[in-house]
Amino acid sequence: MIWLRRLQYAQRARGTPLAQHYARPLPGLSTPWLQGEFLAVDFETSGLDTEHDRILSMGWVQVKDARILMPSARHLLIHSDESVGQSATVHGLTDTDIQHGLSLSAAVLELVEALQGRSLIAHGAPIELNFLSAACRRCFGVPPTLRAIDTLAIERRLRRHEVDPHGYLRLHACRERYGLPNYRAHNAAIDAIACAELLLAQVGRIGNPAKLTLRDLV
Repeated sequence: MIWLRRLQYAQRARGTPLAQHYARPLPGLSTPWLQGEFLAVDFETSGLDTEHDRILSMGWVQVKDARILMPSARHLLIHSDESVGQSATVHGLTDTDIQHGLSLSAAVLELVEALQGRSLIAHGAPIELNFLSAACRRCFGVPPTLRAIDTLAIERRLRRHEVDPHGYLRLHACRERYGLPNYRAHNAAIDAIACAELLLAQVGRIGNPAKLTLRDLV
């Protein structure tokens, strides 16, 4: 259970930068959607293996009162002495781009602080959650525990009776079905904003936003 795991991690987090994270409770599942606070998050990484690959950039934006708060948008490059390698063909980041980025610990701490009191939103959320967990373990010895909303899982649930060809659940394909504009893909901040917009559109399809709670979305 998440509360038991959180209690165990809170004890291990004492004296670390994550102590404040564990001092604040998770958002309640009964929190109305229209009253909740959220953070849409996206990572660009060197691969999909959390043990061997690394986060190259992070992007996020706040969602509050069912509105995207554009001034809150952040895009961080993460310093690494290792080459980005072939992953550059996906995200477009170069070795020069990340050479002067933030340290992983500084970037992770900034993100965790931004998540305080908020639920994470991501498209394919397990990827972001796993990389964030691995980074926190590496930097601080303990992972965070979070509420997470996965727009990919929501879309799969909404379209469960429809044909699912290859790529049907990709972020841009999901957005197209709601008539949302095309954005340049694989920039972490832009993808975070795109994910937040998708969630707002999905909420309208799920039902009456005034009756939705966090439990309906996680």
